[in-house]
Amino acid sequence: MTYFMSAVLGFVQGVAEFLPISSSGHLTLFQHFFGMPEPDQLFNVLLHFATLLAVCVVYWRDIWDMVVEFFAFFGDLFSRRSYRGNPPEARRMVLLIIVGTLPLFLVLPIKDKVEAFGGNPLFVCGALLITGCILFLSDQMARGRKTARNATLLDVLLVGAAQACATIPGLSRSGCTISAGMARGFDRRFAVRYSFLMSLPAVLGATLLEVLDVVKAEGGVPAESLPKYLLGMTIAAVVGYFSIQLVKLLADKGRFGAFAFYCWGAGALFILLNIMGWTFAPGTAA
Repeated sequence: MTYFMSAVLGFVQGVAEFLPISSSGHLTLFQHFFGMPEPDQLFNVLLHFATLLAVCVVYWRDIWDMVVEFFAFFGDLFSRRSYRGNPPEARRMVLLIIVGTLPLFLVLPIKDKVEAFGGNPLFVCGALLITGCILFLSDQMARGRKTARNATLLDVLLVGAAQACATIPGLSRSGCTISAGMARGFDRRFAVRYSFLMSLPAVLGATLLEVLDVVKAEGGVPAESLPKYLLGMTIAAVVGYFSIQLVKLLADKGRFGAFAFYCWGAGALFILLNIMGWTFAPGTAA
């Protein structure tokens, strides 16, 4: 892997991880049609970790408050102290994220089968078209008012189910979860905030497990690849930060439709290219 390819992959990850256009779908289509080499497993994991850092920077205040309330909860539990009235918003947010993450465990037994769909460009293109429909419909929804203080466990379970469905390559995780939140009456800003905060335990857990597996299998991180890894991670984190800000802005203004047209256009274009047998990979005919 060259420095240029590291930078390109970092940019694609930073953009597509947060914009509702499916990072897994775009990586699959880029690899198939443009001859982009598939990144090694460790680099792929580190790029996801870099985008996780971007979420932490944008929502550091929320994360800090949740960590404090998480430990305060156990302190209250052992001291047998209870709240009169509603608990702090950050404490309730912890509960909502835990409950919303539960549907992902249903996907674990079939994780390999789901990921295998990513090897079929036509399937990924079809999923991109579906993502476009989801985003278009989200623009038509009335503004909700639910926040962490009054969202129900059923609300977040359904948003979590949308996240589990979005493990299918070509379906956007952020697009599905934000749209599901809006459908359940979430305030648009809260729908975005909850979607990104809910990704933290899932991405962090997957990152830790895969890093351990890779390090055990390869005996450590190859020193010659470390500068390339750091370049891709830095670009993914910086681009990811600005991508989150863009999603926050457009979701608040009800402008997800712009991404819908992009997904429809990209899906239709790659379906046409696949039918015609066109690729832009080096050494192939177009």
